[in-house]
Amino acid sequence: MFEQTMTRLHELMIVLYAISILFYFIDFLNKNRKANQFAFWLLAIVWVLQTIFLFLYMIRTGRFPVLTIFEGLYFYAWVLVTLSLGINRLLRVDFTVFFTNILGFVIMAIHTFAPVQVESRAIAEQLVSELMLIHITMAILSYGAFSLSFVFSMLYLLQHKLLKEKKWGQRLWRISDLSKLEKMSYILNAIGVPMLLLSLILGLQWAFIKVPNFLWYDPKIIGSFILLVVYSNYLYIRVRKGMYGKSLAYLNVGAFLFILVNFLLVSRFSTFHFWYT
Repeated sequence: MFEQTMTRLHELMIVLYAISILFYFIDFLNKNRKANQFAFWLLAIVWVLQTIFLFLYMIRTGRFPVLTIFEGLYFYAWVLVTLSLGINRLLRVDFTVFFTNILGFVIMAIHTFAPVQVESRAIAEQLVSELMLIHITMAILSYGAFSLSFVFSMLYLLQHKLLKEKKWGQRLWRISDLSKLEKMSYILNAIGVPMLLLSLILGLQWAFIKVPNFLWYDPKIIGSFILLVVYSNYLYIRVRKGMYGKSLAYLNVGAFLFILVNFLLVSRFSTFHFWYT
């Protein structure tokens, strides 16, 4: 019972950590102070839980937890979270904070979901199943965000066409203004990108644990990473290059079409997801 409770708390930390990274990414793109503060306090909760578990483990074993690889991973994750909180408060280097947290999330996920760290085989199998559940949930949520972003881009193009042709009517007024449509499309992509990244991290870990002779060059994996690059490029063009308007909307529509290709066509040539069951 104690082991299962600890497992649940570690999974809670992973979820809180993922949400924190999402808000850090929003702050990284837009220098959003509220997002940064929310991310900081979520990460602070993760750090408190990590610290409590670290001391409990030290009391239980009577030694410093660095003698095995999994003990070292946990301590390393704790160090990264501590450094991230310190950098965020003292230096305000957003780029460093975000990517430090990505690395910390990877290490924390490896430690949490590694079956060899728990004594019970049943709990170990359950951990692997829950790892896949979190991976799939995050992937679907990211695809949902990209889908809504696509809808807003299509509405933007429709509204732009109506305005250009001066077709004033009820349909024009029922569609939101262009700036709001473009902003919503951008925000949804800013949410979808980090969620897709974290989903891929968890999915790769599951594959290493579960899939025999795991291949990096599986079409589904390659397609998913290309998709991540495509949407990351959208954000880069929007934030760094300052592209707005119809060109950006068309780029977003094209990115969503790639999702459909990846989901419907590329998946047919993949053996990776046959192992879900």
